[in-house]
Amino acid sequence: MAGDIVWYDGHYPITYTVHKKCKLVVRTALDMFSDDMQDVTGMKAIQSSPTTAKIQITQLDIASNSTKKSLKSMNVPVDEIASKTECFDIRTNKSGTILITGSDGRGTAYGILELSRMAGVSPWTWWADSKPQHKDILTINDNFNTTQSPSVKYRGIFINDEDWSLQPWSWKIYEKENKTGCIGAKTYKQIFKLLLRLRANTMWPAMHRGTVPFYFVNGNKETADSCGIIIGTSHCEPLMRNNVGEWDVVKRGNFNYVTNGKNVRDYWAERLKEVARYDNLYTIGMRGIHDGSMEGVKTMQEKTIWLQNAIDDQRELLKKYVNKDVACIPQVFVPYKEVLQIMENGLKVPEDVTLLWCDDNYGYMTRLKEKNEQQRSGGAGVYYHMSYWGRPHDYLWLCTTQPGLVYSEMKQAYDNNARKEWIVNIHNPKPAAYQLELFMDMAWNINSISPSTINNHLGNWLIREFGENAGKKLLPVMLEYYRLCGIRKPEHMGWTQVELDKATNVRGMSWIKDTEFSNEFGGEMDRYLEHYADIKKAIEDIKGTIAKEKRDAYFSHIEYGVCASADMATKMLEAQRARSFATGQVNATLWSRDSVMTLASAKSMEAYHDIQNITDYYNNKMAGGKWKYSMTSMPRDLFAFYPPMLPIMPSDSIAKEMIIKSAVAKRHTIKINDAIAMDACQYSSATAGAYTIQALGHSMNAVALPKEGYLEYEFESDRNADTMLRVAVIPTQPNDDGDIRIAINIDGKDYTVKSYKEKDRSEQWKLNVLRGQAVLLFPINISKGHHTLSIKAIDNHVEVDQWMIDFIKDRHFYVFPTQSDN
Repeated sequence: MAGDIVWYDGHYPITYTVHKKCKLVVRTALDMFSDDMQDVTGMKAIQSSPTTAKIQITQLDIASNSTKKSLKSMNVPVDEIASKTECFDIRTNKSGTILITGSDGRGTAYGILELSRMAGVSPWTWWADSKPQHKDILTINDNFNTTQSPSVKYRGIFINDEDWSLQPWSWKIYEKENKTGCIGAKTYKQIFKLLLRLRANTMWPAMHRGTVPFYFVNGNKETADSCGIIIGTSHCEPLMRNNVGEWDVVKRGNFNYVTNGKNVRDYWAERLKEVARYDNLYTIGMRGIHDGSMEGVKTMQEKTIWLQNAIDDQRELLKKYVNKDVACIPQVFVPYKEVLQIMENGLKVPEDVTLLWCDDNYGYMTRLKEKNEQQRSGGAGVYYHMSYWGRPHDYLWLCTTQPGLVYSEMKQAYDNNARKEWIVNIHNPKPAAYQLELFMDMAWNINSISPSTINNHLGNWLIREFGENAGKKLLPVMLEYYRLCGIRKPEHMGWTQVELDKATNVRGMSWIKDTEFSNEFGGEMDRYLEHYADIKKAIEDIKGTIAKEKRDAYFSHIEYGVCASADMATKMLEAQRARSFATGQVNATLWSRDSVMTLASAKSMEAYHDIQNITDYYNNKMAGGKWKYSMTSMPRDLFAFYPPMLPIMPSDSIAKEMIIKSAVAKRHTIKINDAIAMDACQYSSATAGAYTIQALGHSMNAVALPKEGYLEYEFESDRNADTMLRVAVIPTQPNDDGDIRIAINIDGKDYTVKSYKEKDRSEQWKLNVLRGQAVLLFPINISKGHHTLSIKAIDNHVEVDQWMIDFIKDRHFYVFPTQSDN
């Protein structure tokens, strides 16, 4: 400990000093810090006099000149800190004091909570019931210093599709005193405190039908203010209004700007008068009441004219009720769905308004710049999804977005100057814990993660949450989990779709059908199940090493998601196996198929029951029932979550007996017959600028190519053949409004070019996002011998995952037989 400063000695409480007139958010952070120190040391941190306090806290924007001069004498970079918003500096001085200096209230609060992190407190301490390890002593290096400030100005979440998780938990359990559908100040306080710990500063409140609007609940806005959280509203909620819960058609008429403009303007003005004194982000524009097209307009020209009228009038209202200098008011315009086409038809969005670009709801950014323009005084940002309700199929159960996809798309956004605001769509913070923290870490410091350190980021997170030993063991397990979910999300294992024609589909949903997993390449379906069984067993083995106080966090962060996903795969694929033996064929399986069919049915039904059991534990036993109603095993009651479709339903006793007696099957190793396959990262040479992105794609090592960049592969063919080359790419979008194409050649012959640009919601786009790959087919002629394959990016944003030369042109399979699936 030589050279270290002791800031907790095991005997006396930690002490701090702070201005009397600091921002309320600083007081909130200090209360959190004090409670954190209670958890770590057994004693709350207490305020003390400046002469005796171990921690000296300064908020620069209210500090006196003498205080600033004193800080400068202690080598605090006062001018650098003051020049940035939400900046903090932590360093030690010769007297053994820790100095926390913030440029403003939020910056100071972030600095205080950074010290909590350094003491071993997880940002998820409350949300995951993750108590920190007790410490008898706390030290800091006597030369320690860090200065930090955000890469993205506004960083936050949109609580969306809260119907099956956050909302019922809030009013049924956490705030029982509130009325049906209410997410109240007590719940939002915990959300805001989490955002503070994640160094986020913005939230779009929950707004679905059945949820009481944010501004209808006493204390909500004041609670946000106390935590330094800026409130905005979603793309379809202009000027701080929640139309679903607030627009009364009976009293106000239709939400139609063409025929009912005055009532709409009065409605907006009412809210502006109410909230003008707070720190807000104002969404401008107009759509239907709930995420539908604008009412009263039909042609593109009518849509453009009337949306322009609405925006112009909104600006006048903002001038009148918020600030005469409207350009100084933070405003956001979201070109989502048809609004993008209206904007491109001539809509004039004022230059000082932030354009918030959107992904395709599945994590792939669709646009990142305007035509002929990238810089605007209002800047640009991103609205990103980690959960979604809609076509082709929801994913509202678990958060399985691959870390590499989050990194790749958000880094692309940042590099295209989308740096003003980042909002991520989640239905509940708990299931999205890791991905949400990854997103916020990038928003805070874009350079904290690189394509080659994504796995390190995940590994460090696991170590922080569960300790060195468990964290290191968990890293390969969780990487395999994200690989398997990247191949198919658990919600999508039924091969079903939603929002179809209700005339031919019950509730507009297709029914469960067989998956595309096959018996090809040595049994890809069995291999997929075996990989899931392996990580499920690993999760159980590691569980025994987890400290008792971390068990609930382990269950919610790790065990539930891995086991539920494994069980969903087993439910669907064993049911498919059972159905395959119930076709009435008279063949070699005649004498054995009944027992195989029964066993598969038993395994499928057992997996279904396992999902119900672990969900029951999550709601009713984990943390003593604290999270009851926050997890459902069938969000939106979709067919994918129903009991399996089986040809036979063995009794529970027979099913249990068969499963116990079933022999351990031989492992299904890859058998590559009539094919040559590689992961993209197995290239023999690459152009400058190509790089591998960890934790992305079926390979978990997809390769990003610059425009005109290429990858080359050496391979041997054992025959002459007219055959098929399949190239799998990440289904990214041409986010510059151009095309997105690759070209291939073999042995330097002319390139063959293919585009994988797909229209929004096209049938091929649906298949691509459900698979997590776009597979491009190139008919080729190959001769026996040595060859070189070149894959070239014709456009920007190309990421290559895998390729295969398949000598069986019409082969039906799902997973490429490469090293990543071994």
